[in-house]
Amino acid sequence: MARYDNYRIYNVEYSNEKHVQLFKELEEQSDSMSFIGHPRETYNFQEKIDRSYSSVAAIGTDVAKFDWHHFYHLETIYEWMNSLAKLYPKLITILDMGGSTQGTAIKGIKLSHKSANKTIFVEAGIHAREWIAPATANYIINNLLTSTSQDVQNLAKSYNWIIFPCINPDGYRFTFEYDRMWRKNRQLFMTTYGVDLNRNYPVHWNSTGSSKDPCRYDYAGPSEGSELETQRLIKFIQDNVNKEQIRTYIALHSYSQMIMFPYGYSKEHAPNYDDLKELGRRASAAIKKLSGKIYTTGSLMETIYPSSGGSVDWAYANGIPIAYTFELRGPPDSEDMFLLPAEEMLPTAQETFVAIRSIVEGAADKGYYK
Repeated sequence: MARYDNYRIYNVEYSNEKHVQLFKELEEQSDSMSFIGHPRETYNFQEKIDRSYSSVAAIGTDVAKFDWHHFYHLETIYEWMNSLAKLYPKLITILDMGGSTQGTAIKGIKLSHKSANKTIFVEAGIHAREWIAPATANYIINNLLTSTSQDVQNLAKSYNWIIFPCINPDGYRFTFEYDRMWRKNRQLFMTTYGVDLNRNYPVHWNSTGSSKDPCRYDYAGPSEGSELETQRLIKFIQDNVNKEQIRTYIALHSYSQMIMFPYGYSKEHAPNYDDLKELGRRASAAIKKLSGKIYTTGSLMETIYPSSGGSVDWAYANGIPIAYTFELRGPPDSEDMFLLPAEEMLPTAQETFVAIRSIVEGAADKGYYK
């Protein structure tokens, strides 16, 4: 089990281009530092990891008690999904994209009241350490099924929902068993492991914000679309984008409290940039009204940092006009980073749901689901 006792984390603010270049060179050359986010300085990072593990429900937990106060192993999530299919056989279908790099099934659900509905697609867990993302995806499933709110029931009945809570199952399992801070998949390259799956898609692959070095956290892979997990999702979308009328694609990540849309690889505006920006602002306003939390919105390039080969850019390029990446709690300067405390799980999921609902309702008003 990897440990991080007495690790120190520093936040560095660059004041000029020379500083940016200096830290780029340091990241390339250093074998004793890891570049993992934008936190403030904190000490004994292992304490946060220990707290995170203490919130994990044991394998074998009764899925009838599945909640949003604990994090769950992959096997428990899949068992819970299967239980929903038994409870709601007319509404829930279990989906399987196929096996991952290590042969783990990539499973999701389809929730459908009416086959002719347009479809909202949600993916989570592409980055293994971002546990709040699968937890939020699971909340969306549960809320659509069980909420007594008429507005939520209308949302469930008016659209079909395809949700994959963990599209990097090997990496997710690895964070529970070996290294809580693992990000990539578990493909072996000589003596090192992993591709950043959100840099592996065939859309301006490895052109910016990614690396050719297998040891780097943002390694884009040996070639575009090289990874089984990437290939599984690509095939699923290509097979279903027209058949299931997928019109919206949501990717859940953490952290930084952002609602972003294409492009990540260019400053050029997407053709429906103005609509995406407006819907993003509406979603941010919905979150602020519910919880008071501030989420910024804009294109990936202008909001967070340059990145290429991402799933949302690929989905947008392949005919899905409403496409967003959510960076969930906490804020950009969060000391918890990817280790969001379990007590923030439910409010995070609730505010994400109202934001997605705002986007879908706004897109409907603009005619995107006709």
